[in-house]
Amino acid sequence: MIRKSIKRKLIQLASFGFCNANINGFPSGKIYTGKSKKLCCPGMNCYSCPAATLSCPIGAMQAVAGSRKFSFSFYIVGILLAFGVVFGRAICGYVCPFGLIQDLLAKIPVRKFHLPRWLTYLKYVLLAVFVVLLPAVMPFFAASAGGVSDPTFCKYICPVGTLEGSLPLMLAHDDLRNAAGTLFILKASILAITVVGCIFICRFFCKALCPLGAIYGILNKVSFLRLKIDTKKCTSCGTCSHVCPMDADPLKDPNSAECIRCGLCVDKCPEKAIHIGILHSHH
Repeated sequence: MIRKSIKRKLIQLASFGFCNANINGFPSGKIYTGKSKKLCCPGMNCYSCPAATLSCPIGAMQAVAGSRKFSFSFYIVGILLAFGVVFGRAICGYVCPFGLIQDLLAKIPVRKFHLPRWLTYLKYVLLAVFVVLLPAVMPFFAASAGGVSDPTFCKYICPVGTLEGSLPLMLAHDDLRNAAGTLFILKASILAITVVGCIFICRFFCKALCPLGAIYGILNKVSFLRLKIDTKKCTSCGTCSHVCPMDADPLKDPNSAECIRCGLCVDKCPEKAIHIGILHSHH
């Protein structure tokens, strides 16, 4: 029987390839603009990445909040919420392209650290302020821009965009390199902190910075896909919490907002007392 961790890696690779199928975009330095760009990747993947065939969900949400004229409609947000209600943060664990990049960075053999618990709430602040609030209020102060606000999280913070979009495009275009200024230095610094963080802390971006992870985390509590502990088999040995890359404790909170349903606790549980599936919440 194939372990959940191996199945997950295969799904992650397939999802990464599907979301970034336009590999010819790298040598040309052109952003793909085909029909599939009307759809959103369920995970974090930059719209401006030359390989990207789908749009960024956070960018789409900001655009919906920031402009009534935007070609994306509310159904995109609805689809993302539907994904969250069905799968919760399993989206982060299985189909998010940047999740795979974080997992690969975590393979670098250095001592790992735990993120202070209070920092996991930062992603909710970023979601509320930079994805919802600022794009919604900025059109009132942006008359010169035709009442359309900037996607603030993407423009000022997102390290995914810097890695997948800005850097490849700058490598391909001299004029973009020459135009790089203070904003790029800021975003490159955030990217550097994120990469170092992901090397020393498993899924640092997921835990601390990802506004999409915040949305899916909230929906983890009510999602159809759930984690269940068989209390008759469980010996409270602590293996599950020890191996969890997201620092969750399945025994205390099986459907923690941090759990990405990666299945590592299922694979490692010596009593086979943990199950993931479409389970009834009252079990």
